[in-house]
Amino acid sequence: MRMRTLDNIRRFRLSDVFIEPYKTQEVPWGPLGYITFKRTYARRLNEFDPEATGTEEWWQTCRRVIEGMFNMQKEHVIIFGLEWNDAKAQRTAKDAYDRLFNLKWTPPGRGLWMMGTKFVKERTGAGLFNCAFRSTKDLPTKGGYLFAWMMDALMVGIGVGFDTLGAESITIQEPQFTNDIHVIDDSREGWVNSVQILLNGFFFGYKVPKFDYSAIRPYGSLIKGFGGTSSGSGPLKELHTDLIEMYSAKVGDPISSVDIVDTENLIGRCVVAGNVRRSAALALGQADDRRYLEMKNDQEKLYHHRWGSNNSFVAERGMDYTWHAEQSQKNGEPGYIWLNNARTRGRFKDPERYDDMDVAGFNPCVEQQLEDAELCCLVETYPAKHESFEDYMATLKIAYLYGKTVTLVNTHWPETNAKMLKNRRIGLSQSGVVQAFEKFGRRTLYEWCDKAYTRIGEFDKVYSNWLCIPKSIRMTSIKPSGTVSLLNGSTPGIHFPEDEYYIRRIRFSQDSELLEHLSKAGYNIEKDAYSPNTMVVEFPVQEPHFTKSKKDVSLWEQLEIAAQYQYYWADNSVSVTVTFNDTEASHIKSALEMYESRLKAVSFLKYKETGYQQAPYERITKEQFEEMNSQITPITSLDIDTGGAGSKFCTNDSCTI
Repeated sequence: MRMRTLDNIRRFRLSDVFIEPYKTQEVPWGPLGYITFKRTYARRLNEFDPEATGTEEWWQTCRRVIEGMFNMQKEHVIIFGLEWNDAKAQRTAKDAYDRLFNLKWTPPGRGLWMMGTKFVKERTGAGLFNCAFRSTKDLPTKGGYLFAWMMDALMVGIGVGFDTLGAESITIQEPQFTNDIHVIDDSREGWVNSVQILLNGFFFGYKVPKFDYSAIRPYGSLIKGFGGTSSGSGPLKELHTDLIEMYSAKVGDPISSVDIVDTENLIGRCVVAGNVRRSAALALGQADDRRYLEMKNDQEKLYHHRWGSNNSFVAERGMDYTWHAEQSQKNGEPGYIWLNNARTRGRFKDPERYDDMDVAGFNPCVEQQLEDAELCCLVETYPAKHESFEDYMATLKIAYLYGKTVTLVNTHWPETNAKMLKNRRIGLSQSGVVQAFEKFGRRTLYEWCDKAYTRIGEFDKVYSNWLCIPKSIRMTSIKPSGTVSLLNGSTPGIHFPEDEYYIRRIRFSQDSELLEHLSKAGYNIEKDAYSPNTMVVEFPVQEPHFTKSKKDVSLWEQLEIAAQYQYYWADNSVSVTVTFNDTEASHIKSALEMYESRLKAVSFLKYKETGYQQAPYERITKEQFEEMNSQITPITSLDIDTGGAGSKFCTNDSCTI
C-alpha cells in the first residue's frame, strides 16, 4: 500500500475564483508599507514558475503563505492518519487570507519570506522561526559546535540569544596548523563547518588545515534557496583572520566571558556582510562580571563588532541595582533579565507555575523565554485594525493557528526538535498598542487581553487534540516589532512613536534594484555606517493618529504599561526599552526595585544622544517633514526582477534589549 503523503494526495490550494478579486483590491498599506514589502518579502516569481518574470505582489505573497500554512497542517494530518476536513479548512484558509491581505495580522517576517517555499520543505524548517537561545555551559564537551550552531542559526534567519556560562571552563590552546587543504563548500554548511574546525583548534588543540575559498561563488551571484546575493568569500576570510588574531593572543589563558561575546559578535558581523542582513543577538552575562558589562566602552571594538549584540545580565530580586543603574544611564546597557521570574511565572495575573523551569535565557528582543537550543515562532496581531473584540478574536484565532502550525516542522538540529516537540512554544504578539489605547481606551484593551488569553487557551486545547500534539507551554508575548509593523503603519509593540514627524531609516543591499527607483523618487540614500554592502534610505513619516511621543511619556508610565501587559497578556515576556530623560535618570534604580517582581525583562535608553549614527528613528519638525516630503514622488507600483532580501530575526533594525 502506498504511503499517504502530499506527494500522492492532492495538495491544498485556494481557488483562482476566490483569489481573483484580490488582484485589484486596494491594500491598506502604511506610509512605508509597499516599499517595505517589495524590499523585504516579495520573492521572485520564477522560483515557482520558470517562465514568470518580476516579483510577487501582495496578493501572491498572501496566497503562498496561506497555502503553505495549510499544506503543512494537511501533511501532518495525513502522515499520522488523522482526520482532514477539506471544506472546513477552505473556510478557515479563506478567512486567514482575507485577514492577512487586509493586514489585520501578519506572520513574522521569517514567515512572510519563507512560508510556502521549497527551502522549508527540502532543506530545513528552521527558516520559519524568529529566534533561539544557546547556552555555552557545555563548551568543554561541545566546543566550536556551539558557535557553529549559532552561526548556522543566524545564516538561516534566526536571532540568537546566548549566555556566558562557558567562561573559565576551557583553556585556549595552540592549534596544530597543517598544510592539508580544506576546500570550503559553497553553502551555509560549508561556512559554518570551517568556523567549527578553526575554533576547535583553539579550544581543544585540534588540527587546523589551510582553507581554500575557491569554491565560494563570486560576489553578486544569486542565492536561489534563501534569497539575496552572494558576498563572495571576503567576509568569511575576514572572520577567520579575526578569530585567529584574537585567540592566538590568548593561548594559555582561560576563555573569558568577553571572548565568548566577541566570538559571537565577529560571527554576526560576518553574517551581516555575507548576506546583507542585520544580525540580531543577545548576550546574557552575570551581574558581577564588570569586564563583560563594560566591554562596549571600547569604542574601536564597538564599531568593529561589539555592536552585534545587546548585552544583558541575570538579575535577582532584592539585589543592589546601584552600579547597573548608573551604567544604564550612560549607554542604555546592560539589560535586566529576571530569569527566576521567567521560570516560575506565566502571566503575572495567574498563580506561580513550574512547568517551564528549564528556561535558560531569552531571544534577542527578550519577548520569548527559551530552553537551550529551543526556537520560537512569533506572530503579529494589530488590535487597532479591528472594530470589535469578536473581530479581533477571529483574527487572533488565525494567528494562533499559524504559530501552532509552524511547530509541526522539523529543523536540521535533533536537539532543537526535541525541545520543539515537547514545548510547542509560540509567541502571539500585539503591535500598535498605543494606537489601540487611543481607539478603545486602556481599560477596554486590557479587558480584551484578559478575555483573549482565556480563549486562546481554549483554542489550543482543541487544536492540540486534533493534531495529537502537546498543548503549547507558553503562547503570548509582546515583541517590539520592526519591519512587519511598517506594512500597515502600526507603532511597534507597546512603544510610543518617535514623534508626530520623524525619519524612519531602512536598510537595503547596495545591489538592490529598489535603490534606483527610490533615488529617482527623491529619497535620501546613504552608505550604512556599520554594515558593508548596505545602504540606508530615509523615509519621512507623519504619525496619522498622534497623541504623544516617546519624549512625552514618563519612565513610570512606560513601565506600568509593560507590567500591565505582563499581567493580563504575556505568559512569555514583554519586550520593552524604557526611554528616559535627564531628570528621570536617577529614577532607574528605584524603578528596578519597584518592578522586579512585575516584569521578566527590561532595558533603559536615554532619549537624547543615544550615540548611534543612522538610528532607525529620528524625530524632525513639521517643516523638515514637509520639505523632505515635497521632494518625494510616491511609489505605488514597481516592476522589478530583484527579489526581496527577507527579514531576518525578530525585528530588522532595532531589537530593543
